[in-house]
Amino acid sequence: MEAEEAALEPGLAIIDPHLHLWEILPGPGQAQAPQRFLFDECRAALDGCGHEITHTVFVECHQMYRAGDPAHRAPVGETEFANGAAAMSASGKYGPRRIAHRIVGSADLRLGEAVEEVLSAHLAVAGERFRGIRMPVVWSEAGMFGFPPDPSGRHIMSDPAFVAGARTLAAMDLSLDVWCLHSQLGELIALADAVPDLAIVLDHCATPEFAGRWAGRRDEALREWEASLRELARRPNVVVKLGGLGMKLDRPLGAALESATSEQLAARWRVLIEPLIEIFGAERAMFESNFPPDRDSATYGATWNAFKRITAGCSTSEKAALFSGTAARTYRIAL
Repeated sequence: MEAEEAALEPGLAIIDPHLHLWEILPGPGQAQAPQRFLFDECRAALDGCGHEITHTVFVECHQMYRAGDPAHRAPVGETEFANGAAAMSASGKYGPRRIAHRIVGSADLRLGEAVEEVLSAHLAVAGERFRGIRMPVVWSEAGMFGFPPDPSGRHIMSDPAFVAGARTLAAMDLSLDVWCLHSQLGELIALADAVPDLAIVLDHCATPEFAGRWAGRRDEALREWEASLRELARRPNVVVKLGGLGMKLDRPLGAALESATSEQLAARWRVLIEPLIEIFGAERAMFESNFPPDRDSATYGATWNAFKRITAGCSTSEKAALFSGTAARTYRIAL
């Protein structure tokens, strides 16, 4: 196992609300390099980091879809897979941490009201552990992870069928995780207005886009990113995840790993994380590891140390919200 930094504030309870489990086998045309991060690898990372990780939330990553199922129901296999990991963890046989204690699966909201069938299947598999969905909506005109842009992926959140599916999700008291770039925030604002009773979780700091038309315009991009987030934050049904900043968007995930220190990470990430805490407040923000994708930049322990360095000036109550409270409330985890 790779060497870890000594954990800062090791007694601070942490819920990691954004963790993947996957096995990427060798094959052509993949956005990830071959890698394995299943139950045992995840447990080793959590146990070895020195931080007090109490629970994790599994977030969809296109794993273990059911072969032979209709395409719209195939993602139920991923929830079944994550629920198996959760059941192993809940046995207590592997220690007190609860891996995949809540599950964010996937479903195509463009099914409209018909998505209820798929959501019901997820709930039948995982029960109270299943808390919502995420589906791919992130899009850049420059392409991502070494792939050119797919025109069909543009403006998905503006599709009336998607909005109808989002209303069905809200009616079933489930949440929607969204990863989008800052250039897509206008669409997300419109969605939050169209479905005000839908709990929306904005992933990865609304990743600022610095490619395509934003190449060479970093300062301008950051100004637009902040202005759009201030507008979005006026919608009380939106919370934000602070993290996901370690991925390299211009190459397959895991293709070139770094081992940055937490000091280096904090210096890089502070410019985004501090404004988000100010904009949304600690009660509507939560730190996330986004592992293993963020292994592109640093170890699991260094990632959490970086967050602790950034929040060194926060109060005890603010830290409690940022590191566990907001996640617990969002995904209904009893503390």
